[in-house]
Amino acid sequence: MPTSHTPPPVDCPDGECVVLDATATLPTRYGTFRSYVFRVKDSGEEHLALVMGDVENQQSVLTRLHSECLTGDVLGSYRCDCGEQLDLALRYIAAEGRGVLLYLRGHEGRGIGLSNKIRAYALQEQGRDTVEANLDLGLPDDSREYDSAAGILRLLKVTSVRLMSNNPKKFDSLSAHGIPVCERVALAIPMREENERYIRTKQAKFGHYFDENE
Repeated sequence: MPTSHTPPPVDCPDGECVVLDATATLPTRYGTFRSYVFRVKDSGEEHLALVMGDVENQQSVLTRLHSECLTGDVLGSYRCDCGEQLDLALRYIAAEGRGVLLYLRGHEGRGIGLSNKIRAYALQEQGRDTVEANLDLGLPDDSREYDSAAGILRLLKVTSVRLMSNNPKKFDSLSAHGIPVCERVALAIPMREENERYIRTKQAKFGHYFDENE
């Protein structure tokens, strides 16, 4: 497990280089985590890893790759299910007593940024779905990459993961970058009237899984 606040850069063979910039204990309402801030060397983007328990050289580590979402994670927006997925993932890790949550910065609006996400919301109010709105703005439907996430997991010496996600792209990306995914752990979030079309669009156009609580 990395312990130094300013270690030398570590090359990620299958993606961008990430370095550990800072680490400290982080007590939360879910329990106490060790927090690690990793920086992507080329872009300067900072990502946060929250680690509970011993994950070094461990297999089947419960893991969540969580894309930054200010409106959902902080403000509790009902337009998406991001905040509820974040909460549930942290609860699952706490219940198990071991796991990793990577909070991936620069992923706002599937990578288009906060201002463009709000512009996309305005188009959705006019009848466009979440994919059509991005494309109407001349932007990718999803520009997120997970090579840095794989690099962080390597630095944490995680051997394989049980991935909490409904997004098949995350499974494929981790596997392609040398992090075996041995199980999908469903994040079962009930749909709301405000986000049903959003979730159905992700199912239809991105192949997302959807497991709703009974």
